[in-house]
Amino acid sequence: MLKVEHSICCCGCACLSHTFCPSLPGAQGQFPIVQNMTVTEGGIVNLTCRVEHNDNTSLQWSNPAQQTLFFGDKKALRDNRIELVRATSQELTISISEVTLADEGMYTCSLFTMPVKTAKAFLTVLGMPKKPEINGLTKPVMEGDQITLTCVTSGSKPAADVRWFKNEKEVKGEESAKEVNASGKTFTVKSSLQLQVNRHDDGVAYTCRVDHMALTATHEETTQVLEVHYAPYVEIKHSIPAPLEGQYLKLECVPHGNPSPDPVLWTKDGGELPDLDRVIVEGRELTFMALNKTDNGTYRCEATNHLGTSHAEYKLVVKDAPTTSSPSTTSPAPTLPDTTGPLDSKHLNSAVTGNRDPNALPGPPDHALIGGIVAVVVFATLCLIIVLGRYLARHKGTYLTNEAKGADDAPDADTAIINADGNHAHAEEKKEYFI
Repeated sequence: MLKVEHSICCCGCACLSHTFCPSLPGAQGQFPIVQNMTVTEGGIVNLTCRVEHNDNTSLQWSNPAQQTLFFGDKKALRDNRIELVRATSQELTISISEVTLADEGMYTCSLFTMPVKTAKAFLTVLGMPKKPEINGLTKPVMEGDQITLTCVTSGSKPAADVRWFKNEKEVKGEESAKEVNASGKTFTVKSSLQLQVNRHDDGVAYTCRVDHMALTATHEETTQVLEVHYAPYVEIKHSIPAPLEGQYLKLECVPHGNPSPDPVLWTKDGGELPDLDRVIVEGRELTFMALNKTDNGTYRCEATNHLGTSHAEYKLVVKDAPTTSSPSTTSPAPTLPDTTGPLDSKHLNSAVTGNRDPNALPGPPDHALIGGIVAVVVFATLCLIIVLGRYLARHKGTYLTNEAKGADDAPDADTAIINADGNHAHAEEKKEYFI
C-alpha cells in the first residue's frame, strides 16, 4: 500500500513541504515538480514529474545511481519492473513494481531547458516484518518451573514493535532488543517474557504480536499454548444436601490434574465398598439406589497420576424419613386468605364467605370428616344393641298353653284341658311381676 509524503521539490531549491520554488529570472516559469513517495517492500509505486508551462521540452527520470530510466516516452534502462504510465509535454509518470529495499533513494526529474532544471524525489521503502517466532517453550512444562519466552521477528524497516498477550489480554514483557541486520537496512527485534508456571497456566495462550507501519490492515503474530503438568486434587459432588432414608443419592468424584488421573478409587471407612448390589460404581460415580442407615460412613475418593496422589472424603449420615401423621377427627379451621400478596376477587369471596366458586376444581376428600361420620354410626349402632338387650331381659318368663297347665295332675290330654279350664278361675291369683 502506498504512503505519500506531501513534499514538493523543484529545481534550484531544497525540498520544502507544501512549497513551490519561486520563478527564476528568465526561466519563463518552466520548473519540474515532484513528490517524495513511500512504498512497502514488494509493492508498486508511481513517480510523477509535472511542468506547469512547457514549450515541448523533454522530461527525464533517473534513479539514485543516476541511470536514466525514461527520456520522454523512450525507455532507457532494461528493467521489466519499470513501466511508462503517462508521457506528455507537461507530465512524465513511471511505475516501479515489486519494489525492493535497493530501490530506495533519491530519484531525479530533469527538464532539458537551457540550463537544465531538475527536481529530486526521495523514495522510501518499508521493510515488511516477518512472522514472529516464539522460542524457549518446551512441552510439557512442570508446575513451578520458571520459563522465558522469546519472540523474534526480522526484516522490518524501520524496526518493528513487539507486544505480548495472555489470552488476548496484553501483558508487559521485557524491553525489546533491536539489532541491525547484515544488509544494514533492516532490523531484527527480540522481546522476552518471563513466567513462573502454575496449574492455572495450563491451556493458556501466549501471543507475540508485531506492529509496524507497513502492516496497515492486520498484524503479524504467533501464539503458543502452555501445557502444564501438575499433581491431582479432588472434590466430591453430591446430588442432595441432606440424605433421607429411602432416597436416591449419587456421589461424583471430580479429579483435576494433568495428565488426567483416571481411574479413581472409592472406599468406605478405609475399606472396600459393601453391598455392591445396592451401591453402584460407574467410573467416577457412586450411586445409592435407596439409602438406609447401614450406608452411614465416610466415603473416600482417591486419584493418582505420575506426579502424585490426592483424595477427598464425604461423610454420609442418613436421617429418618418424615412419618405421615394420622387423620384428625376435628374439622380444620377455615384458612383466611393471605393478604401479603395480590388476591383475585373470586378467591377472596370464596375464602371469606364460604361460597364455593363453581369453576373451581374439586379439592381432595376430607378424611377427618369421613372418620367422624363413621365413628357416629358405630356409636349409634352400639347404643341400639344395648337398648334391645335390656328390653329382652326385662320380658323374660315361662309361658304355658292350656294343655300344659292341666297336664300336671291329668292322666290324659282331655283331662288336662278340663283341669286347665278349672284352674282358670285361680289365674288372677297367680300373676307374676317382672322387674
